[in-house]
Amino acid sequence: MAKKSTKSLSKAKSASKIVSINEQVNEQANLLGGKINIGSKRAHSCEHDECLSFAGPHKPIPDTSYDGTNSHPIDRMIQATIGQFTLGISPIPVYQAFYDWGVHLYMAPGKQTELAKESLKNFFLRSTYISRCIKTSGKNERPKPVITPNPRDHRFDDPEWEKWPYNFYVQNFLLAEDWWDKATKNIRGASRHHLDVVNFVTRQIMDIFSPGNFPATNPRVIKKTFEEKGRNFVQGFQNYIDDITRTLDGSPPEGAENFIPGKAVAITKGKVIYRNRLIELIQYSPQTKKVNSEPVLIVPAWIMKYYILDLSPHNSLVNYLVSQGHTVFIISWKNPDAKDRDLGFEDYLNLGVFESIQAIENILPNRKINAMGYCLGGTLLMVAAAWLARRKNNILNSISLLAAQIDFEEAGELMLFIDESQISFLEDVMWQQGYLDQHQMAGAFNLLRSNDLIWSRIINNYMMGQRRPINDLMAWNADATRMPYRMHSQYLRNLYLNNELSEGHFKVNGETISLTDIKAPIFAVGTVKDHVAPWYSVYKINLFTDTEVTFVLTTGGHNAGIVSEPGHPHRHYQIRTQSKDGAYLTPERWAQTVPRKDGSWWPEWIKWARKKSKSKEMVNPPQMGNEEKGYPPLADAPGTYVYLR
Repeated sequence: MAKKSTKSLSKAKSASKIVSINEQVNEQANLLGGKINIGSKRAHSCEHDECLSFAGPHKPIPDTSYDGTNSHPIDRMIQATIGQFTLGISPIPVYQAFYDWGVHLYMAPGKQTELAKESLKNFFLRSTYISRCIKTSGKNERPKPVITPNPRDHRFDDPEWEKWPYNFYVQNFLLAEDWWDKATKNIRGASRHHLDVVNFVTRQIMDIFSPGNFPATNPRVIKKTFEEKGRNFVQGFQNYIDDITRTLDGSPPEGAENFIPGKAVAITKGKVIYRNRLIELIQYSPQTKKVNSEPVLIVPAWIMKYYILDLSPHNSLVNYLVSQGHTVFIISWKNPDAKDRDLGFEDYLNLGVFESIQAIENILPNRKINAMGYCLGGTLLMVAAAWLARRKNNILNSISLLAAQIDFEEAGELMLFIDESQISFLEDVMWQQGYLDQHQMAGAFNLLRSNDLIWSRIINNYMMGQRRPINDLMAWNADATRMPYRMHSQYLRNLYLNNELSEGHFKVNGETISLTDIKAPIFAVGTVKDHVAPWYSVYKINLFTDTEVTFVLTTGGHNAGIVSEPGHPHRHYQIRTQSKDGAYLTPERWAQTVPRKDGSWWPEWIKWARKKSKSKEMVNPPQMGNEEKGYPPLADAPGTYVYLR
């Protein structure tokens, strides 16, 4: 009798959860003109006694780093309050870094002497440049600069910066920037991480004093002011008020209304064929009479809306794959709120990847899957693949990783925000609100590219009075998501801080997994300008797996390099396959020796997938969902979760 009562209570809890989710989604759906039934025969929570057959019973592992049992609530509240004013960035690691740098610099008279000599040299370089300016004054020539900007620094590309006195402002600024760069590097005895933090913070401070950021020292602003008779500042002030208003009421930036999912973006035809408390699984309608036998499952990162891969029709990777005869499924993650604070990594694995695989297996029985993961979705996919390989389940025909890392030792400048102090601080912020707010996450990413994402925007919008036209990628970037407390804490600690996946300590449902168990061929894409997942870090897939790896290096950044459709101008890539027993090439050697090809890498994936297909024959398109097995079409793509803000 007791067992029966317990089981009934469990069912009641699960039912109440589904009702709660149904109410939330219907709230959003009312805006779209209809009510949505979230329930389906297979929609269930991980708290049920029976879970997905791939993963087995879901038994959350006690996590003291997450639940904060060693922290006093008052301490956490103070940290959380500070975090509201610092975009979730802790000031303590910054203080520690500067203390470490300052003390070791104080104890290094040799380094101090070098910096003194550098100061004296810069004084003479400034004098030399001024004399060159005097000599070329009145002549139709430009003085030769004594220092040039970093190739990636485009702040001073405008020809107006070559005129006096603006050219001197630039030279003076670049010399000061170079001095501080040298002053915050190569300090014997200081922690490398601390030096990186000091160097980064110093660069952010120096960027504030760039001559381009002040109307009186920016020739473009001065010229625009004379042409517009000051109207540019009036318009800039209006732009500023509009931006502040939109930020306060949570509205998207101006122009984003032209890129609403389902109308201008995310319009590839399809159906939501499965929904649970965390995901909607979308199956896309076929566009060809025959399709490839192996379906494609795309796992986007949970820190973004899925339609980065289904933007406008011309640059939609989903639309391209479907047009090439592939049956495509994609996961649309729910945008979590405070009620989802306890969703963890294993929930995303079980409710996301494994239940999607099970749905596809029921719709297309006896078919292997070409799995594709983007960014952290690729990391999640590799964890799932290693777990399946451990269980001798070979349902994955191939694995494609798009700007995805499995080793986080060299995960770019994002690692500046990863240490025990910073993560503990962030956990306290999330502990108070139940999630990491999208603006807090965006703040850290914007700092990584402050010149492009902060200062250039201030100059153009508020000084020049000009709005840069928003495109589909920019509108998607503004459609940010939140991170549930438990999940964000776990993946920051287990992946970024402790690097457990590549070091062989990562556990799924209590069992340690190994990437070397994966035997499916891998197609990995890195992008040249990626600051989130540097390509040399993505390239490490060759070191930690024991299977054939085809690696592609393409132009562009973390997003634009992946959304790189055929016909996109100025695109090129390199591609090479390393067999399971092939000799390893270092990233530097790889980049030097692999020939470059012009165009998009997308057609290369199509060729690779066809080559890896177990059946070379095309087959009839499958039905949309499978109502008999509990997967009826629930809604048209892009579904409902994509609208949750």
